[in-house]
Amino acid sequence: MILYILVIVGLVALDQFTKYIVIQNIMGKKAIEIIPDFFNITYTENTGAAWSMFEGKMNLFYLVTVIALGIFVYLLITEGDITNKKLLTISLLMMIAGTIGNFIDRLMRHYVVDFLQFFPFGYDFPIFNVADMLLSVGTVGFAAVLLFTKQV
Repeated sequence: MILYILVIVGLVALDQFTKYIVIQNIMGKKAIEIIPDFFNITYTENTGAAWSMFEGKMNLFYLVTVIALGIFVYLLITEGDITNKKLLTISLLMMIAGTIGNFIDRLMRHYVVDFLQFFPFGYDFPIFNVADMLLSVGTVGFAAVLLFTKQV
């Protein structure tokens, strides 16, 4: 369990560190174009969820976050086993860390700092952050476990 806690703390620290760097260097400035017409680093404040859904509904986010964290932690404790259930355990660790990373923003700032902006095939994809990536990849891994294995 100590390893799990260290992984979660490390991933949350990475998320918060990248947000700190963006706040210190890009907030209030023009986006930095990394790959022309494809990838920028920018600064935005998201008061909603994915694609800015439910903007300004902080109490809803607090409730959903606490419930989700409870479920993820329960599954990690009861089902997580890095030796026999690697994909499940790694997915849950990523989902927990991503949830905590964005929860910290909501508690401290009342919005989530997003900064990774992509334009795949000219589409202005919603801006996201490291915690969002952890949640997305963790969710895909968790879904794969549910659909293709008998781990849960």
